Amino acid sequence: MVVCRMLPNHPRKGKELMTLCPQFNPSCLNSVEGFCVSMYLREKQNLLDLINRIPGRLNLTLDLWTSNQSTGYVFIRGHFIDSDCNLHHPILNVVTVPFCDSDDSLTQAVMTCLSDWHLEGRVLTLAVDKSFASESVKVNLQGHLSVNNHVILSGQLLNQNCYARVLSRLALDALQAMGETISKVRKCVKFVKFSESHEEKFIELKQQLQVPSLVNLLIDDRYKWDTTYHMLVAVCELKEVFACFDTTCPDFTMTLTMDDWNQVETLRTYLKYLYDAAQVLTARPHPTANLYFHEVSKLHMELTNAAFGHDPFLSSLILPLHKNFDQYWTESCLMLAVSVAVDPRHKMKLVESTFAKIFGDNAEPWIRIVEDGLHELFIDYNTDMLHFTASIGDEGDDIMSRTEPYEGPVDGSLFVDEGGISDFEFFISDFTCMQQFKSELDEYLEEPLLSDVKEFDILSWWRVNQPKYPTLSRLASDILSMSISTVSADSVFDTEIRKMDNYRSSLDSRTLEALICAKDWLRYKSIPKNVSNTLEKMKL
Repeated sequence: MVVCRMLPNHPRKGKELMTLCPQFNPSCLNSVEGFCVSMYLREKQNLLDLINRIPGRLNLTLDLWTSNQSTGYVFIRGHFIDSDCNLHHPILNVVTVPFCDSDDSLTQAVMTCLSDWHLEGRVLTLAVDKSFASESVKVNLQGHLSVNNHVILSGQLLNQNCYARVLSRLALDALQAMGETISKVRKCVKFVKFSESHEEKFIELKQQLQVPSLVNLLIDDRYKWDTTYHMLVAVCELKEVFACFDTTCPDFTMTLTMDDWNQVETLRTYLKYLYDAAQVLTARPHPTANLYFHEVSKLHMELTNAAFGHDPFLSSLILPLHKNFDQYWTESCLMLAVSVAVDPRHKMKLVESTFAKIFGDNAEPWIRIVEDGLHELFIDYNTDMLHFTASIGDEGDDIMSRTEPYEGPVDGSLFVDEGGISDFEFFISDFTCMQQFKSELDEYLEEPLLSDVKEFDILSWWRVNQPKYPTLSRLASDILSMSISTVSADSVFDTEIRKMDNYRSSLDSRTLEALICAKDWLRYKSIPKNVSNTLEKMKL
């Protein structure tokens, strides 16, 4: 209960529990804390065993929470697919850092994670929000990851920006650009909602006017931009009622002009594009990466059309948004395109058609970048497979340690003594192996597209086709487990960085990490019976 509900393990809370349960013994609070930590360590070992068994790489996302002090909390989440093709995204670490704005804080947190979970050499992508990670931090992170980690695609997949935070900043920029009009709307809604008599008159007028809308007015939360969007949706649907409300309620003097209404409806339309684009991040279960490309590219096209259209007001509103989003698109389109290319229903065809719409006659160079990136990525994985095979051989019979040093001719001949193997044969063997591996990708891309069916399970498809595409299936699994958001689903629409509450920030770092991580891990599975039995046996 303490872990799953994050109940404060505090003496004051113990007194409250005593009033509810006289049998509760406050002296056992230390035992509760010890039990929580031991449960965390047990679950951590189980998760570590699972991670050690996965055949591929992991993807990491970093989020930063603040507190009323200068202390920061780096949440590091891992994203991976296990050997049974199940997608996992657990919180791996909650690292307490002394200063939120320190360039070394994020780097140290990542190094802690790599050490804790034995992830050196196993990271494919790293996503971190630009709002708290400067370019120097990103360069520093990439440098540290490159030391013991074979960098894929020359590091182009490292240091991706957070898609959720990008959308939130765009929404906030649009709302601030129309701050005066939004303030008027908010006052109108409060006038109706803060008085029962006003709300009754409003509903009565709505019925008289026979307005078909079923939406309810709501006052938005300024820290959740989706609530402002829903408020605007409701106001626009009830526009006719607001326009006539002063006839029923003389105190209502905050009427909106026609220009105001036009601006509100325009803003609602483009907030809807942002809202729809963010929905993929709130999906349950957690989405695979092939679903992102379509949503991101669709939003890019909508913003482009609006920014460079003929409507002066619309252009002035959307042009700054387009500029910011275009930067995200440019940095992320390779990763997004590669992730949809491993979807057998689309492969490169969706990329080609989408780029043709976005770039027009200039689409070919962009398509070539994705094709080259996909092949380079495949070669990197092919190299990893060869290294893995070689390491297996080294761990086997250790032939070299039992072979006498070669004392034959050293005149540069390609051939060794009888019974050996030539350098040329080694070269031909490696080259043939490379050709076989390389043909996997070519064969996959050349085969007809899979028919687009509902409820398509892409992970199951790659599991079934793993014998046919051994290297490509491993690549696809790692790519499909990528996340473009660093925040949890319930924080997708936040307009500010989350803050740790005073109680939790007062805990020591070990206990805090244990509670948060254990809660996250237990959320996705039933609490084992031995845990429940232990809880029952404790003298609470």
